[in-house]
Amino acid sequence: MPALLEARAITKRFPGVTALRDVSFDLVPGEIHALCGENGAGKSTLIKLLSGLHAHGSYAGEFSVEGHVAQFRSIADAQQAGIAVIYQELAMVPELTIAENLFLGCEPRRGLLINWEKLYTDARTVLAKVGLDIAADTPVGRLGVGQQQLVEIAKALSKHTRILILDEPTAALAEREVDTLLALLRDLRAHGIACIYISHKLDEVFAVADRITVLRDGATISTRIASATSKNAVIHDMVGREITDLFPRTAHHPGEILLRVTGLNVAPEAGAAARLYNVSFDVRAGEVLGIGGLMGAGRTELLMHLFGAWGVRLGGEVNLCGKNLDAASPVEALAGGLALVSEDRKRYGLVLERDIGFNLSLSSITRMRRGLLVDEETEVHTNQKFFTSLRVKAPSLETVVGKLSGGNQQKVVIGKALMTEPHVVFLDEPTRGIDVGAKIEVYELINRLTGEGKAVVLVSSELPELMGMSDRILMLHDGEVGGIFSKTEATQEALLHAAMGRNPASV
Repeated sequence: MPALLEARAITKRFPGVTALRDVSFDLVPGEIHALCGENGAGKSTLIKLLSGLHAHGSYAGEFSVEGHVAQFRSIADAQQAGIAVIYQELAMVPELTIAENLFLGCEPRRGLLINWEKLYTDARTVLAKVGLDIAADTPVGRLGVGQQQLVEIAKALSKHTRILILDEPTAALAEREVDTLLALLRDLRAHGIACIYISHKLDEVFAVADRITVLRDGATISTRIASATSKNAVIHDMVGREITDLFPRTAHHPGEILLRVTGLNVAPEAGAAARLYNVSFDVRAGEVLGIGGLMGAGRTELLMHLFGAWGVRLGGEVNLCGKNLDAASPVEALAGGLALVSEDRKRYGLVLERDIGFNLSLSSITRMRRGLLVDEETEVHTNQKFFTSLRVKAPSLETVVGKLSGGNQQKVVIGKALMTEPHVVFLDEPTRGIDVGAKIEVYELINRLTGEGKAVVLVSSELPELMGMSDRILMLHDGEVGGIFSKTEATQEALLHAAMGRNPASV
């Protein structure tokens, strides 16, 4: 079958960096072609070239669409050729309605005025194509992330898109929303729409892709038929080495209890109903306690409250290293030996426009004071130690954090937490949005922490990760403990039953 889209010997250079080196890639009509690779492999750069964000003439090689050379000088040029990109961070206007978002900038008109009747009629037609049964006059801000993503896809389809590019589309979706999205992509494939699917989640890649192309260090490593290859083969191509164990948990003998939570009841704010009910658990030195549950179960709220950053405590006790922890603020939690790595590293974990050194020492700068001033020699020495031990891939501590890959940004966030010398470390979705190689490094770090006698609380929405890296697992259901499971009892079926509030089992 002739290619719908073809990239031939694409090379893109930035000052001091070659982002793409002779990359070749093709896409046929009605195909879902997955693009895989570690952070920094060149996937994002390739998308920016395809979308016209980096204009023709700024790179070597050529693109063609249906056999004709394409010279995209703008996003509009790429859209004219039938290419649309759905980015991980959705570009919607929350205050506008679904219909207004769908046709923003290209509203149907009657003379100089917007034809509102046609706009809403057309919106309903487009929404039906993605199976979204919601009133077109609903403000987008009221929709969940999964629904907003469907609106983005509907918007692309309204522009007669033939090539749909999705960049990490399921990073913030619940399992049911992921299933809905993948079913939609299969339906679009059946109607001849081609898709480039970019994801670190190989289970999804193999569930939906026809072919898989791997990029590494800016170069094309392989293109494989999905049904004729394996995850291990793709991982080997991505990282350039054999990985025999995706979840390399090292066994440790748990020590004393470092954190005990008893009968915790928490409301979002004063006067509101409780969001967390009668939550009790403990975690020991050298132990990883996994916390799972469906989206909205209260996982992040629990960690944020214990860290002093969310909610009003209605009852219950928290004991950290033998002392009661009221944790009115994160400052008190840090002083007590508790550190949190937030799930939203860009919003809560980093100052993106500042350098690595600034971000690393941000939470522990008071420990480095000599009188009223910061001891710069101590700060630089400590920063360098963590920069080296965490193997942050960057030229120096002066590198701006916003320029790092997701995996390296995550290392900086973790380093910032560890510099506070905590006894208990909360990791909330620490591997979200990072590649398999960076995930392995996070898992190895977890082993190192527990080997040093620290306690780790790991929140994850991925059951294989919870089962692979946890010594015990607590499942939350609608703000309550649905069950606590030992490693041998933590089957996927048992965990899902507990997450849904069915037949909870505990030890």
